[in-house]
Amino acid sequence: MTEHDGDGAQGRAIYTVAALRSLSTRDFAQLGMEQVAYVRPATMNGKRGFSIHAADGTPIGAAPNTELAAAAIVQHEMVPLALH
Repeated sequence: MTEHDGDGAQGRAIYTVAALRSLSTRDFAQLGMEQVAYVRPATMNGKRGFSIHAADGTPIGAAPNTELAAAAIVQHEMVPLALH
């Protein structure tokens, strides 16, 4: 199902297209859940800001701007992604 990349991916699995296509919706949502967080615009207490979510959509934080949101994600050893 996976292959390990010898070029510095250290412990990260690379999923084949066939393996990704065979994942259930739930499995796909949990893929990378501990490594990826996404940021999306939100209104909090009447002010514009950004919410931070785990890969499955669970809210895990908030920030007043994308730079602080990304910094918080990186600080927790995760990869930030923007949701459009």
